[in-house]
Amino acid sequence: MTDQGHEQVEQVEPVTGSEDMRGTEAAAGVEVDDAGSPAAIRLVLVDDHRMFRTGVRAELDEVAGAAVEVVGEADDAPRAVAVILATRPQVVLLDVHLPGGGGLEVLKQCVARAPEVRFLALSVSDAAEDVIGVIRAGARGYVTKSITGAELVDAVRRVADGDAVFSPRLAGFVLDAFSGSVAPVDEELDRLTAREREVLRLIARGYAYKEIARELVISVKTVESHVSSVLRKLQLSNRHELSRWATARRLV
Repeated sequence: MTDQGHEQVEQVEPVTGSEDMRGTEAAAGVEVDDAGSPAAIRLVLVDDHRMFRTGVRAELDEVAGAAVEVVGEADDAPRAVAVILATRPQVVLLDVHLPGGGGLEVLKQCVARAPEVRFLALSVSDAAEDVIGVIRAGARGYVTKSITGAELVDAVRRVADGDAVFSPRLAGFVLDAFSGSVAPVDEELDRLTAREREVLRLIARGYAYKEIARELVISVKTVESHVSSVLRKLQLSNRHELSRWATARRLV
C-alpha cells in the first residue's frame, strides 16, 4: 500500500450503506484498501542468507499472493534496523543469528523506536536460550525454519493481528521462562562463543595461558586471541577483571 493510500484509510469517517464494512474494519484498526478489502500485510525479511530470503519470498508469493507484501530485506543487524525504521512494516521476520549483533540487537534498537512493528523470529535454532532471549527482548513469536509455507503465512497473519505464535515444542520454553523455572538469559555471557566460555572459566580458575592451551589442545597464541576477544566483548581491561566477572556469575 502506498503512503497516500494509508493516509486515506486513517481519515475514514464512520459511514453507512454500502461502506458499512469498510468503516467497521477501519474502526477495528484493520487496514483496508480502497475497495474495502483487508490490505496486504507489509513485511520486512531479515536473514543473512540471500538464497533463504529468496525461498521465503517465493513461499509467501505462492501461499499468500497479494495478501503479504515484502517491503524490505536485510542481511545483518545494522541494515535491518535501518530498513525497519524506514519502512515501518507491520511484521518483521527476524533471524536470531545475524552479523552485527544478532536478532537481539535489532530488537533493542527497534522495539522502543517503532512500537507498532511486530517481530516474528524465524530461525534454524530451537535452543531455549535463543527462544527466551528474543521473546524477552520483545518478539511476538518464534518459529523454526522447518515450518511449511502455509504455516508461515498463518503465523505472519496471527502476529500482525497481535497474537503470540510459537512452534509447538518451543511454547514450553516460554512458559517455563515466564513462570520463573528457567534462569534469566545473561546477554553479556550470550555474546561469547562456546570456546570463549571455556577459556573464560579456566582463566577464572587461575590457569595460566600455557595450562589453558594444554587443557583445550590449542596454541598459546589462540588462547591469547580468545582472551582478547572476551575482554573486548565484555568491555573489561585485564584477566583479573575477567576472573572477577566470571566468579560473580558463578562460572568457575
